[in-house]
Amino acid sequence: MLVTNKAPDFTATAVTADGQIVEDFNLYENIGEKGAVVFFYPLDFTFVCPSEIIAFSKRADEFTSRGVNVIGVSVDSQFSHFAWRETPVEQGGIGRVKFPLVADLTKQIARDFDVLLNEEVALRGSFLIDSDGTVRHAVINDLPLGRNVDEMVRMVDTMIFTNENGEVCPAGWAKGDEGMKATTEGVAQYLEKNEDNL
Repeated sequence: MLVTNKAPDFTATAVTADGQIVEDFNLYENIGEKGAVVFFYPLDFTFVCPSEIIAFSKRADEFTSRGVNVIGVSVDSQFSHFAWRETPVEQGGIGRVKFPLVADLTKQIARDFDVLLNEEVALRGSFLIDSDGTVRHAVINDLPLGRNVDEMVRMVDTMIFTNENGEVCPAGWAKGDEGMKATTEGVAQYLEKNEDNL
């Protein structure tokens, strides 16, 4: 289980957001001021994957404005990543997305994050990593099931809220909502005011 533990560190080849191929992209050196989202996807030039990657790219500014960097990973090579970024969306590409794509050719990163399926491709794993490297949230989808990027934005907000306020976030909490004190009295007070909205 990775949640509550430190994320497995890695150094690998990647295509950066500005289209450069770098040989020494390190996870911990690329965690933002308040954290990072590392997401795995099966393969370049496939079907569900471009919709997710484009969704992450369209919301990249929402993550970075919160001090959180986004990092994509698959078992493809850096050359495949580069070619996919250079292929227009209308031709099945992803365009020049706003975050790095890491090449996991050895599949060791996917293995370390426990998302490698049948020693072939990564499942759709998403990991929210705190600024100190602790995994705070993880969700893993089977191959046909696309993820909800807005939910990851919400989880970033919950992590930041709890870190900054020392309160917990109840079901369905969204940025701007009231938190809950992690005491018996705090739960009672919150439910008394909000039970109808749960």
